[in-house]
Amino acid sequence: MIDLHYWPTPNGHKILIFLEEAGIDHVIHPVDIGAGDQFKPDFLKIAPNNRMPAIVDHDPRDGGAPISIFESGAILLYLAHKTGAFGGRDPRAHVYVLQWLMWQMGGLGPMLGQNAHFTRFAPEKVPYAIDRYIKETTRLYGVLDRQLEGRPFVTGDDYTVADMACFPWILPEMQGQDMAQFPNLARWHAAIAARPAVVRALARGKAVTERA
Repeated sequence: MIDLHYWPTPNGHKILIFLEEAGIDHVIHPVDIGAGDQFKPDFLKIAPNNRMPAIVDHDPRDGGAPISIFESGAILLYLAHKTGAFGGRDPRAHVYVLQWLMWQMGGLGPMLGQNAHFTRFAPEKVPYAIDRYIKETTRLYGVLDRQLEGRPFVTGDDYTVADMACFPWILPEMQGQDMAQFPNLARWHAAIAARPAVVRALARGKAVTERA
């Protein structure tokens, strides 16, 4: 059993998608970031950076005490190792998956997060920042679009944690993007969105906010 400390943001969705795809028993513990739940002492014990998601695995592979993990990329890698799924079918494939997971963690997520901040949430409009982050979003969409040319998934024929990590961040209407410019990305995004486990994960995320 895994405790998932979660709120329906792109980083939160990544982990819920994995759990649904792998069929791992889990319980969602909402972390309402708008209400400041991420600063509560009990949450900080497992996520010292006061960011969700975080998990507690009560059945680790070594049979020892429960283990807690924070940072969405680390959680995805942990779960891939635990289950033997979605991490690349051999050592070379695993390295390829790692590259694209780190690309998402170090580039796609942070830059698109800044896009959202300056275009939607900043207390004052800063034209330079808005222009900078929309352009960087366009560049990153282009990188992913080129990577997906001739490939069903980010790293090739296999669906992996790289796809799970990137998918929730592609929000073109919110990010000032025209998906017609990125046909490979659009095709991939639609295919991931149609996966039953992804449909379930996003529906469960919506239910969390409706209950809050």
